[in-house]
Amino acid sequence: MYILFEGIDTCGKSTQIELLSQKYPEIIVTKEPGGTHFGKKAREILLSDSLASKRAELLLFLADRAEHYEEVVAPNQDNIVISDRGFLSGIGYALANDDFDFDTLVTLNRFALKGNFPDKIILFVTNRETLKQRTSQKELDGIELRGLEYLINVQNKMLESLQKLDIDYLEVDATESIENIHQKILSYLEL
Repeated sequence: MYILFEGIDTCGKSTQIELLSQKYPEIIVTKEPGGTHFGKKAREILLSDSLASKRAELLLFLADRAEHYEEVVAPNQDNIVISDRGFLSGIGYALANDDFDFDTLVTLNRFALKGNFPDKIILFVTNRETLKQRTSQKELDGIELRGLEYLINVQNKMLESLQKLDIDYLEVDATESIENIHQKILSYLEL
């Protein structure tokens, strides 16, 4: 089973993935970008926000996604693979950049994933106040430096996109307690 944990920065994805991996050590945990050798290099470029072209940014994300699918997801189809981010983030960020349309983005991501979208998606949704409080407690990367309104817009684009796709998903209120969120995820995944 291929499962994406999606949401904007500081929404709690990594915390929940860590809790699941402690409880179920057989789960394969990965991330986009950065889950492969190529992905680590792509992540450095992407998080520095150094590309002038949003098309180049999108294509680098897609290249990472294709490599990640080939190296991590496809060889582990008989296991549970949980990815910290994936194609939904890619679509959300691209739509927030206003240069792309939804159908084109779905087609490009379908190509990168060889037509294999995830089985389930857990989308963490936060609010502006919580986002402001959490981002104030960390050093921001280049994408986070685009601002709170940008990140909330990305989140809204992810939610709108997910509602258009035919993929099983759980929407999680990221402002709830870590334990409540964990219990909801366990119930949803039925592991």
